[in-house]
Amino acid sequence: MTTTRRPKLVSSMLWFACGVCLGDLLQPWSAVHARPTARVFEIRTYTAAEGKLAALHARFRDHTMALFEKHGMTNVAYFAPQDAPLKEHTLIYILAHPSREAAERNWKAFHDDPEWQKVRAASEAQGPLTTKMESVFADPTDYSPMK
Repeated sequence: MTTTRRPKLVSSMLWFACGVCLGDLLQPWSAVHARPTARVFEIRTYTAAEGKLAALHARFRDHTMALFEKHGMTNVAYFAPQDAPLKEHTLIYILAHPSREAAERNWKAFHDDPEWQKVRAASEAQGPLTTKMESVFADPTDYSPMK
């Protein structure tokens, strides 16, 4: 490289660096310091009481999913196992919450909701629909397509 081109290259690099720095300074604070949306997933597994799986599905389909949304929970997916013995009595679903703390608040608000209490009482007039419930909170891995 000739000595006459070197100052032009250095000058161009300095202008580029200044432009990058100024670009960061002139962006809104929220754009520069924004964090990706974080959420935590809750994987829940319900074991239905004998002969009550259809009623459990109906309660979720007709009432529970809307109440979850009302109380800040995102319905992600619902699953019915294909193979026996689980297919006769198991419902698996995934909810998303902004955080574990939000999940705690969401569940409290849900359980305290008079509409939920009414729906639950009506659906369990002949006895509880479930015998067991498991909950696991999980974070997506760095390679997960769903975050």
